[in-house]
Amino acid sequence: MSADAPSKGTAPESDASTAPEARGALRPLLLRLHFYAGLLIAPLLLLAAVSGLLYSLSFQAETFLYRDELRVPVGERSVPLSAQVDAARAAHPEGTVTAVWPSYEDGATTRVLMTSPTVEDGTSLAVFVDPYTAAVRGELASYGSSGALPLRAWLSEFHADLRLGELGRHYSELAASWLWVVALGGLVLWFGRRRRTNRDLFRPERGTRGRRRTLSRHGSVGLWAVTGLVLLSATGLTWSRYAGENIDAVQSQLGGSTPVVSAALAPGGGSGGDHEGHEGHGGGSDAGHAGADVGIDNAVAAARGYGVDGRISVILPADGAGYVVKETDTQYPVHLDSVAVDPADGSVIDRLRFDDYPLLAKLTRYGIDGHMGVLFGLANQLALAALMVALILLIAWGYRMWWQRRPTKERTLSAGRPMPRGAWRKAPVTVLLPLAAATALVGWFVPMLGISLLVFLAIDIALGAVSKALARARA
Repeated sequence: MSADAPSKGTAPESDASTAPEARGALRPLLLRLHFYAGLLIAPLLLLAAVSGLLYSLSFQAETFLYRDELRVPVGERSVPLSAQVDAARAAHPEGTVTAVWPSYEDGATTRVLMTSPTVEDGTSLAVFVDPYTAAVRGELASYGSSGALPLRAWLSEFHADLRLGELGRHYSELAASWLWVVALGGLVLWFGRRRRTNRDLFRPERGTRGRRRTLSRHGSVGLWAVTGLVLLSATGLTWSRYAGENIDAVQSQLGGSTPVVSAALAPGGGSGGDHEGHEGHGGGSDAGHAGADVGIDNAVAAARGYGVDGRISVILPADGAGYVVKETDTQYPVHLDSVAVDPADGSVIDRLRFDDYPLLAKLTRYGIDGHMGVLFGLANQLALAALMVALILLIAWGYRMWWQRRPTKERTLSAGRPMPRGAWRKAPVTVLLPLAAATALVGWFVPMLGISLLVFLAIDIALGAVSKALARARA
């Protein structure tokens, strides 16, 4: 055996050093990526964080601002639901009733949703009715299946697209695409730092000043917030235009699409077809069904016989489709069972239990409801607010570190510089090739991330060329 050969049972020196070498080469790459992403994407993340903070507080503000429409004195006995719907029709004869949200607790009003020329397309007119007297308490525009009222709907739209329509959706998709990259990259960098004690990993270091103190705050708060930020990024991408389409396609391929109760009537009862059951936007109406109708009270009673009770929504029958009565209690444990009722005789023609949802559909529902602040009620909203405050602080500390890294001789005009170029050349090929392949795959699946990453590379190459040209000119 040669003296230079490794002994039996001992790993070759090159293999033993591969992991440290890879880590040493990847850290500058992560630092450079984290620098550019933080510098250029942080303004979009800041917009998302501020608007998200306002949205998380809008639930309580909505309860206070619209208390006259939402709450009434508790009476001795409720009037029939049909009488409440008739009162709403009488108050707004120009509207067409599409759905009804019966009062779900003592003192809560019944919400009758209508299509109406007085509200924008895609928006319902919500008429609030006293369930004890059938008196109309007021009306407001209602948005989406969550029934957001004007304040929350405005903030939700501002958070999603800055109220700029399709153009604005690019901002939120770009922010969501990069949030998980910045968060996870920062986590790896934070764990890779040397520190005096393990406690300094979880809390800001004491007795530090300047950039080190800012970094300590940035890293420790980021560690506590990283899980929530990654979840917000992932769930936010489900609403995005480009990445959202890819996510939907994968979910469908895996059999995780959200099932829908079928309200289609037998031949002879109408034109057929599934009733999607989107509150206020499903096309069904009190004018769309011809023939015998047992009425909304009997339809609700039939649904309750199958355990669909509590906080519910009733979609009125359309031509060829029956009633859809569905639970809307998204607070954990969720109650989202639904049934379809034949308007001719009040029989249940289809039933869907939340327990029967595919696991992926359940997880998607939990994630989206958590992102919207409705999964755990007030606790969910406070957690969202805390995450948004943490993200705002992380961005502020990130920019402060950038400023604190500027050269001392040029402190008034200069700013911090990124890690030097060329770090990728030092990475082992066995690490660089899989990393490049994974980056390409993620960039394809999340297009806004891939496109912006190419833009970052182009900017970096251009800055490098300018720097080399200036260096040659000085030489």
